[in-house]
Amino acid sequence: MKVNDWEEGCPLLLTQRIILGKWKLSIIWFLAHNKVMRFSELKRAFNDSALTQKMLTQHLRELEDDNLVFRKSYNEVPPRVEYSLTEMGEKFIPVIQMMENWGKDYMKEAGMEIL
Repeated sequence: MKVNDWEEGCPLLLTQRIILGKWKLSIIWFLAHNKVMRFSELKRAFNDSALTQKMLTQHLRELEDDNLVFRKSYNEVPPRVEYSLTEMGEKFIPVIQMMENWGKDYMKEAGMEIL
């Protein structure tokens, strides 16, 4: 894991950098609920949203570099690659759950509809 100078000594800035990216929290959430997913399964999970193949690849690589996602490649034809959460990724699930709960409370107070 690479720590930038501006992150040095600040856990909040480090966490912010690690999860920075429009789709990273959702990727972690899908892997938390499905345990192991192939690239195409992850792509389909986003229901034809604006998530491009390039962006999904980039986010997965960054999450792998930050030790939240494990990538397992099989020596097969056609190639098969599976993604799962690492132990550190699993430890992040309660944080996402707390964020979801906070979002629900916020939406209720703001009079917004929760889907």
